[in-house]
Amino acid sequence: MRIGRIIGTVVATRKDEKLVGSKLMIMQPLTFKLEPLGEHLIAVDTVGAGIGEIVLFTEGTAGRIAARKMDAPIDASIVGIVDSIDIPHLDE
Repeated sequence: MRIGRIIGTVVATRKDEKLVGSKLMIMQPLTFKLEPLGEHLIAVDTVGAGIGEIVLFTEGTAGRIAARKMDAPIDASIVGIVDSIDIPHLDE
């Protein structure tokens, strides 16, 4: 799993039928210091995340398993909303 911040939503009225009913969110992957890391992703939201929230996400097959859509074209799924991160000694 990785962490990211929700920065937007995607609405696609025409899409693969296996994605119908899926909420799509735009996410910026983050480091554990909450700094941007790499390119934005579009992820299926399985937990009801909102814009600005820090989330846990998973990619690849784990993303399809989390969304319970094994035959859907899903690369990433949001699987948790982060309440806090505590890493002692991260700044050392």
